[in-house]
Amino acid sequence: MPKYLIEREIPGVGSVTREQMREDARRSIEIAAAMGPEIHWLHSYVSGDKVYCVYYAANEELIREHSRRAGAPITAISEISSIVDASYID
Repeated sequence: MPKYLIEREIPGVGSVTREQMREDARRSIEIAAAMGPEIHWLHSYVSGDKVYCVYYAANEELIREHSRRAGAPITAISEISSIVDASYID
């Protein structure tokens, strides 16, 4: 299944409490579960006024529908073609 990077610009998100982040994550997981097995949230990175989320999804439209249901904005969606990490260095 394709993997996607979703960029969300959300002013002030970097100062959101851990409890609020936990509640937002719980809601996101519930929405994805209700949509079926073709979408799955892996994790997110929060930095300043942006959140970068990594999802498995059958297509971009599922990502957009999930975001509509969650009330989460999308700034950009990119399909991840490969991952490069320290294991590439010999």
